[in-house]
Amino acid sequence: MPGFDPEDVLRHFYPEDTPLRRLLLRHSTQVRDMALRILDAPACPPGLDRELVSAGAMLHDVGILKCHAPSILCTGDLPYVTHGVTGAAMLREYGRANGLDMEPYARICERHTGTGITAAEVVAQKIPLPVRDYCPETPEEKLICLADKFFSKSGDMLEKPPAVVRKSLEKFGADTVERFDALLRMFGLA
Repeated sequence: MPGFDPEDVLRHFYPEDTPLRRLLLRHSTQVRDMALRILDAPACPPGLDRELVSAGAMLHDVGILKCHAPSILCTGDLPYVTHGVTGAAMLREYGRANGLDMEPYARICERHTGTGITAAEVVAQKIPLPVRDYCPETPEEKLICLADKFFSKSGDMLEKPPAVVRKSLEKFGADTVERFDALLRMFGLA
């Protein structure tokens, strides 16, 4: 255990049993379970931190609470694309208040959106984020980013095959698709 229970952290931010909390838990559990399946597969690079992957996957979308995406029950004010940075700030503040090092989990939040977002993409696409890179760097960040791509918080919420994921990423450009393909190769799914 990483010194805390990720479900306790989620309860801190989502104390009521609401449809949004249930949606978040379902999605996060799907992402965690897929990430752990990939981690346990023979093709996965060795040495990944299983506890970080498990807890990080459960916390990766904590910031949706403050974002505006009514189709997935999010009634906050911030643009949805900021949910990763928002969640990172929430986890850092939680860590400061509770004497916990939440930085690895905050980085997972910041770096899981799409297949990562580069500073150049922030500028070119006028994404409402501070201009810097938000691409996953550590193997754990990359694994959670990849696992997240297979599940949506809308629609039937069933696992999507790689070809469907790739098609959905095409609207964000060839670089986004290439980063997805690189993640598939890294974890032996290509």
